[in-house]
Amino acid sequence: IHIGIIHFNRLLLSTGTKEGKSPIFKAHTLNRKGAVKLRNIDYAEKHGYIKGVVKEILHDPGRGAPVAKVQFLNAYRYKRDNELMLATEGMYTGQYIYCGKKATLTVGNVLPISSVPEGTIVCNVEAKVGDRGAFARGSGTFAVVVSHDEDKGTSRLRLPSGGKKTVPSGVRAQIGIVAGGGRTDKPLLKAGNAYHKYSVKRNCWPKIRGVAKNPVEHPHGGGNHQHIGMPSTCGRERPSGRKCGLIAARRTGRLRGVKKTGQDKD
Repeated sequence: IHIGIIHFNRLLLSTGTKEGKSPIFKAHTLNRKGAVKLRNIDYAEKHGYIKGVVKEILHDPGRGAPVAKVQFLNAYRYKRDNELMLATEGMYTGQYIYCGKKATLTVGNVLPISSVPEGTIVCNVEAKVGDRGAFARGSGTFAVVVSHDEDKGTSRLRLPSGGKKTVPSGVRAQIGIVAGGGRTDKPLLKAGNAYHKYSVKRNCWPKIRGVAKNPVEHPHGGGNHQHIGMPSTCGRERPSGRKCGLIAARRTGRLRGVKKTGQDKD
């Protein structure tokens, strides 16, 4: 009877590990400051402006750009609202930030694109009115207002990628460049720096090449030399185990010549 009990406990221990989710695929959110967004759009922003003050500029783990804690007076209750917004280059604590249609064109202020002249450098631009920021949010990035189409009520932007985007003219944007630019100019130099960089983001480093694996683990694995042994391109609709390499590539090979940006084409 005694032996049977020991055996039963061992069974319990061995099967218990199958339960629960894996921590591998979770984002590392410890000490994160919160979602960085524009204010919720309200009457004050649509028709006039509202004043806020930058209380502090914070470092957000896993984010290359600093964030600003901006405090506004609540329009309806006796309280203050704290918002986390992107810090633009030149922003400082104690600075007044103005959000709204009638705000001035100053670095850090939030205006609708329709109130911004062509050629203005903006960041944290909305894709739809009231979505609180979608484009040009990474450190050192910015978008440029290219043109306004008043008949259609749309505006054309040049994004950090060089592509063009048409958005409704009512979408809001912050004026200026996102702070923290030049972050990628300095090389990581050693594996330890890369380890710490990605340890606060998510489990995505180090990445093992497919050709270095066995055929049971990856479609590119195996063989007497490290070679792919099949086209490196792969269709968009391939099953998940086979979908690796250059997925749905429009072209392959070296990029030759000067890359044409949206500015050059127009």
